[in-house]
Amino acid sequence: MEQESLMKAVTAKAQIWLGAEYDAETRADVQRMLDSEDKTELIESFYKDLEFGTGGLRGIMGAGTNRMNIYTVGAATQGLSNYLISEFGDLPQISVVIGHDCRNNSRKFSEISANIFSANGIKAYLFEDLRPTPEVSFAIRELGCQSGIILTASHNPKEYNGYKAYWNDGAQMIAPHDKNTIVEVNKIRSAKDIKFKGNPALIENLGEKMDQLFLDQVKTICLSPEAIKRQHDLKIVYTPIHGTGVKLIPAALRAVGFTNIINVPEQDVVSGDFPTVISPNPEEPAALDMAIKKAIATDAELVLASDPDADRMGIAAKNENGEFILINGNQIALIFINYLIQRNKELGLITGKEYIVKTIVTTELIAKIAEKNKIEMFDCYTGFKWIAAVIKDMEGKKRYLGGGEESYGFLPGAFVRDKDSVSSCALMSEIAAWAKDNGKSLFEMLQDIYVEYGFRKEKGISVVKKGKSGAEEIEQMMKDYRQNPVKEIAGSKVILVKDFANLTALDLVENEKMILDMPTTSNVLQYFTEDGTKVSIRPSGTEPKIKFYIEVAGSMKSREQYNAADAAADAKVKSVMASMGI
Repeated sequence: MEQESLMKAVTAKAQIWLGAEYDAETRADVQRMLDSEDKTELIESFYKDLEFGTGGLRGIMGAGTNRMNIYTVGAATQGLSNYLISEFGDLPQISVVIGHDCRNNSRKFSEISANIFSANGIKAYLFEDLRPTPEVSFAIRELGCQSGIILTASHNPKEYNGYKAYWNDGAQMIAPHDKNTIVEVNKIRSAKDIKFKGNPALIENLGEKMDQLFLDQVKTICLSPEAIKRQHDLKIVYTPIHGTGVKLIPAALRAVGFTNIINVPEQDVVSGDFPTVISPNPEEPAALDMAIKKAIATDAELVLASDPDADRMGIAAKNENGEFILINGNQIALIFINYLIQRNKELGLITGKEYIVKTIVTTELIAKIAEKNKIEMFDCYTGFKWIAAVIKDMEGKKRYLGGGEESYGFLPGAFVRDKDSVSSCALMSEIAAWAKDNGKSLFEMLQDIYVEYGFRKEKGISVVKKGKSGAEEIEQMMKDYRQNPVKEIAGSKVILVKDFANLTALDLVENEKMILDMPTTSNVLQYFTEDGTKVSIRPSGTEPKIKFYIEVAGSMKSREQYNAADAAADAKVKSVMASMGI
């Protein structure tokens, strides 16, 4: 009966898309799905509407309410236009910035969005070509716009596209604006409700002038110009993995003073098909293979990569044997935070009003660094909009040093309010130059952090559950964890449980219940054990996955003990995985 009801609802939704207001290609595609004996594609395409998650609107491209296409993008833009008019209708001119990445249809979707905004009387600043996500965030603030969007699916596979929406602070929307926009989007029931016919007079192109303004700001984050001057010829291999980073990251590295930047020509080719990689995700080791080979061939010292929309970065550096190893997202954040705090101290810039930010699933070692150096630290939810919310709240009160998350995103400067691989690549290159200037490698810098603050190892595991049935399975898994609390992990007793769905924490040692101070609830569970293990569980807000974040503690008294500490932590992680049944 349930299946019959679902099919009835799905068919009714699909038949709307056979109307004359939809283009011939869309109508033919929908009719094909309706006529097919296998209704799986029809169900997946229409069983729900795409919704904003931690990263906005994101989905597989194709016809349907649950797909990225000109109509779902159009509905999002029309809904956002309606909300902007209701919020800023008293302004002489509402304006937005529109950017896009390298993905198939991204340019098309951005131009359609510009037409819809302008048809609603909203001025649209449209980037002339693909640009990094952080530059879109920057441009919103620079131009004093009320909102902005970028068409991107970040590091997702090539069949995906997405739509990130920003507010006037240059950050991705949070409550109430995200929810209110969704209300307006949900009022758009068919293509008839969308104003597709644009007003060219209200569309203005952005290009090199904005690029230069952005690069001028990137230069301001530099803390060691003399080290860069001395190490300017540091060999740096950079790959954009076919994405937007090709537009600005080499220019940013040159702007701060580096003169020996080595490209990976095959991956400088802008393509939404990502022809040289299985996944354009800098978290995936294979995505950096070509860059590492180039670095070996040219005897480079540092490998940098950015994802398709250039908000996240990947790094490879040489170990003590001269072999390139990957630096993971937690380690990237550690290196950044440690450097920013230490250099600010050395330069006499610490006044007691500085702070850093991390997400709740990011390594607890950052908290140790902050505590020892008497720097305030804020913990926030996954998604950079929450880091941006802290920056906004602290504006004019305290100085932001930096903030990051385990998923390879970092923000070194508050002139952007999203992950910024352009500034991050420039700063990481500076750190490598500063380390070399001080007689050590980037990898030795990382080892020194572990020696001073304690060893930690993290592992992220994503369990993919596709489609409607997958979403239901993920929901049931979270229910099961709550109904059957974990009491022990890998032989170590659970001493603290945090449930962000109801904002409570249970201290199992003192048998005390506490309230978690967070801006809203989130479907995240965390377990902390006696031996320093931390396990976080959350469904992804942008992909059909349930994510497990494992962090284990270890001991390391010298650089020479790194391999032993790492091996022991590996074994511990495996025990935790077995204990959690993953």
